[in-house]
Amino acid sequence: MTLRTIQTTIRFSSPFGLLGFDLPQPAGEYRVDHDEQLIDEISRPAWRRVGTFIHLPAIGMQGSTYQMVPITPAALEDVLDKDRKLS
Repeated sequence: MTLRTIQTTIRFSSPFGLLGFDLPQPAGEYRVDHDEQLIDEISRPAWRRVGTFIHLPAIGMQGSTYQMVPITPAALEDVLDKDRKLS
């Protein structure tokens, strides 16, 4: 099984909420990892997303702990859409 991770940076202009967290996360840039698995059953290389994770806290913020939190692509898109509407 071949896996790869695609790293992206997303930006929130306003604080945002995540399921499972009592307090909103601050505005800022966040690293997001998309883990993908190679699909071997077809003739051309193709990848299937098997996990998405957001890194907390935001890039450049001081914190005593850092964590990678699983998030569904739909939930991530939802909070990004809400942020775009607020800005």
